[in-house]
Amino acid sequence: MLLSFFSDSKLEAGCDEAGRGCLAGPVVAAAVILPRDYKHPELNDSKQLPRKKRDAIRLEIEKEAICWAVSFVDNHEIDKVNILNASYLAMNRAVDQLKSIPELLLIDGNRYKAHNEIPFECIIKGDGKYYSIAAASILAKTYRDEYMCELAKQHPEYQWQSNMGYPTVAHREAIKLHGITDFHRRSFRQLPEQLELFEL
Repeated sequence: MLLSFFSDSKLEAGCDEAGRGCLAGPVVAAAVILPRDYKHPELNDSKQLPRKKRDAIRLEIEKEAICWAVSFVDNHEIDKVNILNASYLAMNRAVDQLKSIPELLLIDGNRYKAHNEIPFECIIKGDGKYYSIAAASILAKTYRDEYMCELAKQHPEYQWQSNMGYPTVAHREAIKLHGITDFHRRSFRQLPEQLELFEL
């Protein structure tokens, strides 16, 4: 069972992102403020849940949350500012979109760069500890997956509908055959060095 809140009285927003390790597509972040008495027997880190379950829980989160927001930072912006700063940027933008101003941010992970005066707590593996962070994890993951499935229709050869832009064998084989698209992150190593040497 996850924890409902970190503080005794503050309005808390859980924040998480998806897509940091991908070769293509955006990094997506979500911020979610849940009622303090919110409980869900199956809500957990999005990586621990099957796709259908994530999609179903997403609908409930969107219905039951006090407020929620999702923000995208595309691959071009990632290339300009680097993936870590892009992750901060996505979370900051998601928080800025919330209809209620949180008094405390619960950030999944061990680092965060705030751009306002809202206090925050970084919580390692927080998406498996707090409902609000798990909810943000679900929203970030499902919105990003949905987006990558749409991109896959434009570029079916990369199989983004199944690998979501992560560096799978199939994805890298497609890059070897077809090169990169306008959705690939040029600041990332698209192919392992040994494959590049082999091609020479």
